[in-house]
Formats: sequence, C-alpha cells, structure tokens
Amino acid sequence: MELQHTTIMILGGSGLVGHAVARRMLERGPKAIVIVALTERETSQAAKALAPYAGNTEIRTEHGNVYLPASLAQADRATLTDSAENRRLLIDDVYGDLTEETIARSHLVQLLTRYKPAAVVDCINTATAFAYQDVYRSARSLHAMASKGGVDLAAVEKHLLTEPMPQLTRHIQILMEGMRRAGTRAYVKIGTSGTGGMGFNIPYTHSEERPSRTLMTKSAVAGAHTLLLFLLGRTPEAPATLEIKPTAAIGWREIACGPVRRGGTPIALFDCPRPLPVASAFGDAAKGWVPLGKPLESAYIDMGENGLFSYEEFATITALGQMEFITPEEVADHVVMEIEGRPTGRDIIGAMDSATAGPTYRAGILREAAMERLADLTAEHHVTSVAFEMLGPPRLSKLLFEAHILGQLAPSIEQLAASEPAEVSREAQALVEKDARLRAEILSVGIPVLCHDGKSLYRGANVVVPPVPGDALAAAPRGWVDLRPANCGLWIERAKKIVAQAEARLAADGGSGSDEEWFGVNPVEPIAPWRLAVWVFRHEDRGERIKR
Repeated sequence: MELQHTTIMILGGSGLVGHAVARRMLERGPKAIVIVALTERETSQAAKALAPYAGNTEIRTEHGNVYLPASLAQADRATLTDSAENRRLLIDDVYGDLTEETIARSHLVQLLTRYKPAAVVDCINTATAFAYQDVYRSARSLHAMASKGGVDLAAVEKHLLTEPMPQLTRHIQILMEGMRRAGTRAYVKIGTSGTGGMGFNIPYTHSEERPSRTLMTKSAVAGAHTLLLFLLGRTPEAPATLEIKPTAAIGWREIACGPVRRGGTPIALFDCPRPLPVASAFGDAAKGWVPLGKPLESAYIDMGENGLFSYEEFATITALGQMEFITPEEVADHVVMEIEGRPTGRDIIGAMDSATAGPTYRAGILREAAMERLADLTAEHHVTSVAFEMLGPPRLSKLLFEAHILGQLAPSIEQLAASEPAEVSREAQALVEKDARLRAEILSVGIPVLCHDGKSLYRGANVVVPPVPGDALAAAPRGWVDLRPANCGLWIERAKKIVAQAEARLAADGGSGSDEEWFGVNPVEPIAPWRLAVWVFRHEDRGERIKR
C-alpha cells in the first residue's frame, strides 16, 4: 500500500509505539496523520513533538475513549458509572443488539467516518483497558452483598461493565463496521502477550499470586483479541488485518532526572523519624510519618504505559533471561513495512493463517462418499434428511426446509424461475397440509410454518426464534418456514438470478478462475436444498470463506 497522500489514523498515538509509528509514517509523506489519545493534553503534546518532522503532512488530533459512545468519550472513567443513565447506555451498547444507533453513537465510528483513513494503526493496549477493570474485585464485592441478602441494581450494572470479553467482542464488531464505512484498507494492531514474553513464571506481578489473576486475564483478553482479528482478516469487505505482538518490554521515551511521577502525579516524600510498634503501625489511627513537602527526585527512564523505572529496575527487567526489551522504533518499522506490503515475518495473523489446519483434499473426496451414503440411507428407509436445527442458525433450517418444499413442487430451478408467487404459495400450503410427516419434522425441530395467508401458523412445543414483541411476523425471515406469496416470490427471484448465472457461465471461457464455473447451481437439475442454501449464504449474505 502506498502511504503518500493518504490519511493515517493512529489510535493511542501519544504512547511510545504510537509516537514512533507517527515518526516513521511522516517519512512517507502522507496527506494527514490523525493522532487519537485519551486526553487532550496527550494529543497536544504528541502533535507538538511531531511538528518538526511533519513537512507538508497535516497533523490532526482527537481525544476521548474510543471504546465508549461519543457522548461519554471524554468522561472520567472513575465516575462514569456513577450515573444510572450512563450505566444503562453502556450496558445497552455492550450487551444489546448491534443496532444502527449503537454503531452511530460510537466515538470510534464517528472518528473513522469523519477522517476516512486509508490505514489505522491501533497502539492502544486494549487488553489492559478491559482486563484491569478488575472483574474479580467486582465479583467479590457483589457476592458479599448477596451473602448479606441485598444486591441493588446499580451494583449489578457496575459489575456487568467490568466483564472484559463482552466489551472486547462488541469493540471488534464496532471497529469492523466503522472501518467498512470509512473504506479503510489496512488495519494494524499492536498487541501484547500480557507478560512481556514471559510465561506463568513471570515474577513481575500485581498481587501475592504469581502470576496474578488480573495479569492472566490481560493475557487471555489479548489472546481472544488476536483470534477475533484472525476472523476479521477472513471477512469480505474488511481491511487487510495484521497484528504485531511485541513479546518484550517496550522502551523508552525519555531518560531524565527530576520528580518521579506515578500515574502522572509526583510521589510525595515522607519520613518516619522513629520506629512504630508493629501492633499500632497500621489501621485508621496509625500515625508517626512526616510529609517532607517535596517530591521524590531521582534519575529515571520513562517506559511509557509501564511508568518510570529506576536505574536498578530497568536493569533488572531488561536483563538477559528476564523480559529483556524492544524499542518502539523497531515495532514501528514492522508496522510500516507490513502496511507497505513488505513482509517482516512478525505478523501474528499471517502466522496463524499459515499454521492452522484448514480444509484438505482428502476430506473433499470423502465428502462425496459421505453424501452418497446419506442419500442411499434416505432412499432405503424412505425418510427425508433436511434439517435438525443443531447446526444453526435457525435461518439455515428455514432455508433448507423451504427449498425442500420448493423441490417437491418444481422439478428444477429453471421451472421455479418461470412460476408465479401466488401459485407456488398455494401449492406449498397444500403440500404442508397434506404431508403430516414433513410438517411434524419441521415443527419438531423448533421451526414454525407460517401459512400462505400470513395470519396463521403451525408450531410445535419448542420455537427457536420466538416472535418479536410488537411485531409478530418479524421473526419469520430469521427462523420460520414462510409460505406467503412474498417469500415465494423471493425464491423465484433467486431462481431467476441462478438461471442468469448459468447462462453467463456458458458464455465464459471455462477456466479455473471461478468456483461458480464448476460448482454453481445447475438450473436444469432437480432442486438440491443445500445448494440453494449455499447460494443464499454466498451471494446474499456475503458468507463466503476467502482464505483456505
């Protein structure tokens, strides 16, 4: 991908890696770089530091939490969930359906659609952001409330908003939709192993546990994040997706001597002139230490999000056999080269693509034998084998049963294409009324049959897609066999498209360039329900595998 004259968005652009990526990108002369960070102070400082290297590139800045709705993106995270209105909005965004309203109010989607970046480099430590909300502490607190006989709604809502996996899943869904709308062509994630490349034996932890559950949750979220990106990279219309996952400490931003800050606040100096009895040294009434009225000052190395390290701390963590370290510039080089199409061998998604066990030639041959044996058994025992509603989604069962019914009425796709919707609807209704065995099979797996008049239906004891409150028929496209003329007309239109595709295939060269050339639906052969379902998933739903 050519970076010159494009717009590049860097999420977490004020951090160590984000700043290094921006520096490397500026060397390529993009039209604009959009720096996105949590606070306005961070973005303004980043823009000021990059200005000497900008040349003709415009540096734009945006701030706010990209995991939140735009209306809350600048809110203080510590007090964000104190409001019942905020909690309900966030819960709806994370746990509700992915509606147009949810997508449109996302701060991230609004940024993407505003700037339409050709490439997005995501340097935010997403795993830390979600895992360190500390679901364990929240769960203990909630359990303690319950054990005393009272849990209020606010406590439950706050706990739900510490669960990392639902937040991560919804974030990826929103990210994909935002990039699709923006026309983004490349997405690079700077991931994490969570342990700086070490294992369960990591000595750098956050509690008496070794390692801490929170740290392991960070690694778990990072792993889940990688697999979601793996799926994103296999999605039509999604951008080319890559992940660079440093497995070492990343450093550094600055080496200096001055006030030592923790979380941005200078560490205040205290002294305790006389030793205190252990029995009284702790607790609310404990005292004896004296503030010195000045901050701790020392030589330090700024390691970005990990904070300021002393000489000895830096030497320890980067020593051979410990985390060791990698510079942000090296990570940035990997990012830029991958975007430009020069493989570095450091892309996790590409590595997973090459290491997974995909479809095989042997399985393809055996598929034919399995299908032949199943067909023989259905003929031998005089049964149908259409759908049991175990594969899912319910729409698949609906499509298969509808196609099976159409196959009883029309000997081929070609003849179905020449039919009239009202006539097909009446004949389908008559078939379902007459064939009690077929009707029972459909109803017994949880699929209702909506009659041709749209006012009555057949149903069994279980319905896998129940009616939507306020709109009784809204569930029909998702999991009901629909005998109404409109739905029969939809199948007739599909049949016409299949016939047109077959005619186009006959006029083509007959090469190996298209799967449709050899495996498309033959409109003169008997209707095969599975072929029609595959056609719908492939051509209407874009549900096609793009990597093998």
